[in-house]
Amino acid sequence: MASARQQAFSDGLKAVAPMVAAIVPFGVTAGVAGLDAGLGAALTLGMSLIVFAGASQLASIQLIDAGAAAPLVVLTALIINLRMLMYSAHLAPHFRHVGAGSRSLMAYILTDQAYALTISRVMTRGGVRFNHWFYFGVALPLWGVWQLATAFGYWAGTAMPPAWELGFIVPLIFLALLVMSISSRPGVIAALVAGSLSVLGRDLPAGLGLTLASLAGIVAGVVAEGWRRG
Repeated sequence: MASARQQAFSDGLKAVAPMVAAIVPFGVTAGVAGLDAGLGAALTLGMSLIVFAGASQLASIQLIDAGAAAPLVVLTALIINLRMLMYSAHLAPHFRHVGAGSRSLMAYILTDQAYALTISRVMTRGGVRFNHWFYFGVALPLWGVWQLATAFGYWAGTAMPPAWELGFIVPLIFLALLVMSISSRPGVIAALVAGSLSVLGRDLPAGLGLTLASLAGIVAGVVAEGWRRG
C-alpha cells in the first residue's frame, strides 16, 4: 500500500515537473508587485499563502495600488477564481473516498495545472485508489515554488535601487497574458473596450475605472460572440 502511494505521488511529481519553472516569473512578479504597492513583506507573503492564485493575486495588488475599495478587491479576486468551483465540482466525484482533512488541503492547493493533470489521470484510471496522492504530487510542488518565488521577488525588489522602477514589470506581465489570450474577434473587441475605458476612467476614485472597464470588456466580448454566432 505504501509503495502504491509513493508511486502515485512520484507520478505526479514527474507530470508537473515541466510546468514548475513556468510559474516562477509570475511568482516573482507577485512579490515585486506587493513591494511596489507598499504592502510590506508580511502582507505580500500572506497574500500568497491565503489567496494562492496568480492572476487574482496580481489583479488584487494592482487594485490595492490604485486605491480601490476593499469590497471591489475581494469581489475581483472571487470572480477571477470562479473557475475553481467548476474544477472542484468536476474532481469531487473521483475523491469521495478521501477524508475531509485531505480534501480540504486539496481544495486549498487547487490550481489550473493540478486540475488539468489530475482530471486526465482519473478519467483514464478512475479506479485507482491513490489518485489523490498523484494530485498531491502535482499540486504541492506548485504551491511551494509559488511561495518561494513570491518571497524572492519581494526580496530582489528591495535589493534593487528605487530608481529602477520595477513596478513596470506587472503591467508587462498582464500585457503578455492579454496578447496570448486573444485568439478571436470577440476577444479583440473585449480587449479594446476594456483597455480604452480603463484609460478614460483612470481618474475615477477607489479604482472604479479599472473595475468598470473590466466589466464593460466582458459584456462587449459576450455581445460580440453572440453576433458572431448569429
